[in-house]
Amino acid sequence: MEFRPLALVFPVLCLSVLGAAHATTAGNSDGTERWGYVEVRPKAHLFWWYYKSPHRVTTPTKPWPTVLWLQGGPGASGVGLGNFLEVGPLDGNLKPRNSTWLHKADLIFVDNHVGVGYSYVEDDSLLVTTDLEAAADMITLLKALLKEVKTLESSPLFLVGESYGGKYAATLGVSVVRAVHAGDLKLTLGGVALGDSWISPEDFASSYGTLLFEVSRLDSNGADHANKDAQVVRQQIAAGQFRKAQITLSKMLNWIVVNSGHVDVYNFLLDAGMDPVAAASASSPSPPEYSRYLESKSIGDTIQGAMNGAIKQKLNIIPKDLVWQAQSYAVYYALINDFMKPRIEEVDKLLSYGVNVTVYNGQLDVICSTIGAETWVQKLKWEGLKNFLSLPRQPQYCGSVEATKGFVRSYKNLHFYWILGAGHFVPVDQPCIALDMIAKITQSPALALS
Repeated sequence: MEFRPLALVFPVLCLSVLGAAHATTAGNSDGTERWGYVEVRPKAHLFWWYYKSPHRVTTPTKPWPTVLWLQGGPGASGVGLGNFLEVGPLDGNLKPRNSTWLHKADLIFVDNHVGVGYSYVEDDSLLVTTDLEAAADMITLLKALLKEVKTLESSPLFLVGESYGGKYAATLGVSVVRAVHAGDLKLTLGGVALGDSWISPEDFASSYGTLLFEVSRLDSNGADHANKDAQVVRQQIAAGQFRKAQITLSKMLNWIVVNSGHVDVYNFLLDAGMDPVAAASASSPSPPEYSRYLESKSIGDTIQGAMNGAIKQKLNIIPKDLVWQAQSYAVYYALINDFMKPRIEEVDKLLSYGVNVTVYNGQLDVICSTIGAETWVQKLKWEGLKNFLSLPRQPQYCGSVEATKGFVRSYKNLHFYWILGAGHFVPVDQPCIALDMIAKITQSPALALS
């Protein structure tokens, strides 16, 4: 596929009504891209962007897959960050990305939830306060997309969530299965992939002291301090005090950053350079600077200018007074009472429904550490867990060099990837093995890259 300069692509516009959801859509004249808005509730608008793969092939046993990317934060823009800084066809400099996941699947990016990125609400009271409410919005969006993106009728859909997006993907996955079974949604859910995902906050908080002590970023006194904070987090979660648990976690992360020589909470081999965790207080806790970190890894702040300049011009349907931001803190704080709730039960439900569930984690992550991911997986009530845990891991390789890039363990419909040399953002840190992994997750019929 040849990607022409963004500002020169002429979109074809249309306005349509899709059931109860009003939709404004546009796209390239050659059909390789479509994008648009769906009014999922009165005055609440979700923005989506679909890319059709130039490598699309179909066999009788392996239909071409579609990946729906769900960004974290919560409140970070998938259309901006996941698309241009991680797996989309163009990078942050608007140049072709060699490792784009379009090699293996069609891609859909959504600025979820309403109020994120190009998505917007006409009244802040319409912001969602739970992942379940956000999932209801997404079901409405998917119903509209089935009419706008005809390939979804025959293409298995894979939900891939990163960070808080993974926590949300577990909830959405359950909602999709139920909607399909009820006949309200006519698509095939191919699987759910949870990348460095915030599935069990207490298990991640409990891992920080041990992990950072073992890699020499904290001494034994520091580890003891972190472990005591984690115990408070666990007690507050057990008591249903989720807002208090979030405040404790923010204070804990601030303390860890300061006392570890400013460790990067997304990659323990790095210093933050600037504190990645904004100052927190009991009355005004702040999340880790997820979106700012991802921007700084690639191209500094230029994505902000592009999203409000060339890309907005290309899309041609973004409200003129809307200013794209990488992170919506209004959305983050609207979800503050849901933030620390675990989603292990939802993963169990997906497994019991027979949905393929993949957990993948970067070796160097702190905020959603591999230790924490392994711990919550061991809490699953899924009947195949004992057999899963007893199996040996299989080494994973990528490219022409016979170097181990990761490991995988699989049993029935549960799969776990350990990705070596990667922090929180696996596709950024290890693009080759990430592309190979998504091909295996989706069982893509695409030929191997030369």
